[in-house]
Amino acid sequence: MIFCKFAVRMIDRKTIDEIINKTDIVEVVSEFVSLKKAGMNYKGLCPFHNEKTPSFMVSPAKGICHCFSCGKGGNAINFLMEHEQFSYVEALRWLARKYNITIQEKELSSEEVEARGRRESLYIVNEWASNYFQNILYNTEDGQTYGLGYLRQRQLRDDTIAKFQLGYCLPQKDAMSKTALQAGYAEDYLTETGLSVKREDGTLYDKYHGRIIFPIQSLNGKVVAFGGRILDNNKKVAKYINSPESEIYHKSYELYGIHQAKRAIQKYDCCYLVEGYLDVISMHQSGIENVVASSGTSLTEGQIRMLHRFTQNITVLYDGDSAGIHASLRGINMLLAEGMNIKVLLLPDGEDPDSFSHQHTADEFKQYIISHQEDFISFKIRILQDDAKDDMTKRAAVVNDIVESISVIPDAVTRSVYLQECSRRLNIKEEVLIHEITLKREKNKEELAKERRLQQQREENKEENENVAENNTETTDSTQVDTFRITTPLEKTEEALMKIIVQYGDYTLQVRTNDDNTFSDVTLIDFIQTDLKNDGIGFSHPIFAKMWKEITSHAGSPNFKPYQFFLHSTDVHLCKHAALLLSNRYQLSQWISNEKSIRTTEEKLAEITTALLLKMKYHIIEQQIEAILKQLQNVSQTTSEYNELLNQYQILISIKRELSRQGGNTNISL
Repeated sequence: MIFCKFAVRMIDRKTIDEIINKTDIVEVVSEFVSLKKAGMNYKGLCPFHNEKTPSFMVSPAKGICHCFSCGKGGNAINFLMEHEQFSYVEALRWLARKYNITIQEKELSSEEVEARGRRESLYIVNEWASNYFQNILYNTEDGQTYGLGYLRQRQLRDDTIAKFQLGYCLPQKDAMSKTALQAGYAEDYLTETGLSVKREDGTLYDKYHGRIIFPIQSLNGKVVAFGGRILDNNKKVAKYINSPESEIYHKSYELYGIHQAKRAIQKYDCCYLVEGYLDVISMHQSGIENVVASSGTSLTEGQIRMLHRFTQNITVLYDGDSAGIHASLRGINMLLAEGMNIKVLLLPDGEDPDSFSHQHTADEFKQYIISHQEDFISFKIRILQDDAKDDMTKRAAVVNDIVESISVIPDAVTRSVYLQECSRRLNIKEEVLIHEITLKREKNKEELAKERRLQQQREENKEENENVAENNTETTDSTQVDTFRITTPLEKTEEALMKIIVQYGDYTLQVRTNDDNTFSDVTLIDFIQTDLKNDGIGFSHPIFAKMWKEITSHAGSPNFKPYQFFLHSTDVHLCKHAALLLSNRYQLSQWISNEKSIRTTEEKLAEITTALLLKMKYHIIEQQIEAILKQLQNVSQTTSEYNELLNQYQILISIKRELSRQGGNTNISL
């Protein structure tokens, strides 16, 4: 058990339905991705892979999202599970909090508690610790004297302290660990999160004892780690210490303050990047909220990609000392390579964003930024030239350094503008710079191609290992099928047919019942089911077979709509695959290009479905013919088996011709 005092529960079906019905997928995705209106839908940069042109679509009408580049997406629950690495229950709880839905639960057994997983346990421990540290800060003598005393000395207001959930850890070295153990929290989780450290004698002590606590929150507000600062300037002790990497904390993908800043970044389409916790907090208090910090670590690609989902415009703020200047240069190339627009601001000597924000109002601070920030090329030339002075070797190195930065910019027009400015400022012919940039870009392409080949090889090896593991698995549970590879013509036809079923399965068609030209009303699902049963065939692809089984078993339910059924399904794999099918809805109006009359959707559906069923049968017959031809190669022509196979082959060829005549071999483009 993770803890002993609190009952562990799961969410009931009625509450799940309420959460799903109230969820607005645009609102949910907007918490993590900057979206722009695109017709009936919204578009943004995909949060699941690195891209510079938006290909991530969100459809409010369908309640789904989908990336047309990497293929990831689903409903709001799928999105949260993929993006935040939530369990299904964690995603539901997140949505329930967002939409103020009271969760109705039932208590879990000890086996069910264990099944909820280690990740959720780590989140629970961190949430408890954050509340514990805040309680110590406000409600103990040491917390008020030392913790609050220090924070108020740094001119932080109580509302700011609460906004960032700042806390304090008692100077007694094991106070927090003892309290956590008494509350029923497992020792393993305390040490894995870095809250406690285990001594050689097996006892625990508090990693952050006597320190101010800065909870580090993920994009969605979950506490994933902590930073701790000493209260004095003891140079023998590290000023700041941070949580170790864990299953829920990867420092290269986290930015301090991103949860509090994301809406302001979207609003102003700009982000200020600073160095430390207090820089972020003080700027927020002064009224500048679109600010985050890399928390003392070098800027990483993961952090940059997170920012790029909200804005392309970054202003880097650093202290006005030498270390700050050169620190600002190190991350510029990565920002440029991501397609970001970069400005750099050096504050006056002796100032940092924390101290500067306390001496100026938000408007004064913003005005100072506007009037003193420089584009990266001007800034870099000025700084590097000051270092090089009259040393010709160093001046040549300056040119190479700047050319390297320009070469990584993905947009050709932007590169050209910077190149012209560089030529003017350095008094070097453009032709020379163009030649150098071309060489560097070719070298970068070769390195990138090499990396892609290595990545492809890694993926192929991973896939091969997964296939081996799958072949060695004894279970036949179809719920474990999570592959959506479409390879054969038959599978492509099945995909097209399943798209029609998921989107339009509940539609009513008029079908002729006898030779007297009388008609009866049947649903599209019933129409397809009857046709498949008559020929004794079904879907061959495991995902489509599973979806079809679910559809036919629930089709008799009142008001059954396949797309709603799958998007509300607790089977996250089926939900994801249904969303994938819905993301590329057929344009039925373009199905027959030469028709002049206006036809109803129902009329087109009947024709399209009939054509797809014919095509499906055509490909099944093709596969059977291919199988018989292989058998004939291994059978002697003088045997009865050969004659029997030959007879089957001729029958299949005859059926194939008839299907071809009816339209089974025509190309269907929707």
